[in-house]
Amino acid sequence: MCVNLSLTLMLLFLSGAVCSEWNVEYHQQHICAVKGSSAVIPCSFYYPENVRVMRVMWCHEKSDIFDGTFVFESEMNETDTRFQYIGDKKHNCSFEIHNVEHNDAGKYTFRFITDTEKGKWTGPAGSTLKVVDLNVSMTRPHENRATKEGDSVNLTCINGCDSDHLSSAFTWFKNGEPINEGPVLYLSNMNPTDSGNYSCSLKTHTGTASRVINIHVEYGPKNTSVSVRPSMEVEAGTNITLICSSHANPPVDYTWFKIDESHVLDVGHQPELFTADGGQYFCSAANKHGSQYSSVVTVKTKERWPSFNRDVLIITLSVAVLLIVITAVTVIKLKTKKKIRPRAEETNCEEDSEDAVYVSMTVCDEKQSKGRSQGQSEIKMTRAEETNCEEDREDSVYVNMTVMKNNPKGEAEEAADRLPP
Repeated sequence: MCVNLSLTLMLLFLSGAVCSEWNVEYHQQHICAVKGSSAVIPCSFYYPENVRVMRVMWCHEKSDIFDGTFVFESEMNETDTRFQYIGDKKHNCSFEIHNVEHNDAGKYTFRFITDTEKGKWTGPAGSTLKVVDLNVSMTRPHENRATKEGDSVNLTCINGCDSDHLSSAFTWFKNGEPINEGPVLYLSNMNPTDSGNYSCSLKTHTGTASRVINIHVEYGPKNTSVSVRPSMEVEAGTNITLICSSHANPPVDYTWFKIDESHVLDVGHQPELFTADGGQYFCSAANKHGSQYSSVVTVKTKERWPSFNRDVLIITLSVAVLLIVITAVTVIKLKTKKKIRPRAEETNCEEDSEDAVYVSMTVCDEKQSKGRSQGQSEIKMTRAEETNCEEDREDSVYVNMTVMKNNPKGEAEEAADRLPP
């Protein structure tokens, strides 16, 4: 399209170069643009060769064609930046509007002023701009009911500027993210993940978004389950909360059941069930597309200890532990003392044995006795005397004398002399 426009403008400029008349030519009388895109108004102007163009301007039909206000004027810097003059001051007066809005629609005319007093010209015919939105049409097998899981849907992006011809290139979006290209988006065998907001735009102008089509895929309950708080096993009398959850569209209705021996009892119709009784429970979730049961959960209750008995038990156990500890400590101390006492006695006996003096005195006949009394320092007995002494061994007297180490030798001998004969 741009190539053809350039060739057209080139031929027009060449043909106008030899024309000496004042004139403005609008190469497209009617221009259509999608909201958010850019629109170009191709234009050529002519004047005598002996004049020079000083000012160029574009005017919207809302303003005076001669006095303005102008949407663009070459000598002013305060014009909207969306309006851009892409021509020159020779023969090209083309004009572009960026990010087109609906209030930009209408007729646009070009005016130029030369360096001569009467050298002013306006092309009154102008070009008319039409601004349209992209539209999305949806076709589905059953127009009179909601989209159900397994259905197929076709979405078509329509550019009002194309009439019935799908000549534009489009990009499709789901929840703001690009997913496909082309004039038609095919959604077959739909599932819950296909739910979302769909729109399209011109491929060359992402700002030309169409209106949003919201698709809700309806389906029966899935993943129905039961959760228990605080736990599956509690003390008797504890409040229990059972929660039934399920994924579905539209929302489901809940029913709670309790298995009582051979009977199934209906015990509630809310997502949450509050109870203090143990037993077997399950729930069901249902909407217009079907129903589903959860698995059975078993809540167990255990007898609670009375507070008094529990306190008594704690005290009893504490006393028992204390007695065990005291007994163990006492036994250990007794064993330790027994080991120390014999060792001390052995030590004393060893010390006393070193200081002991044993004197063996044998009572023999009078002759031997006299011999000893005559002051003999050492008693020497003959073999016969030893025999006689052996006979009289029963009359021997043994005396154990303990002599302290610090006693002098004389004291020990004196003690020995004091013994009876």
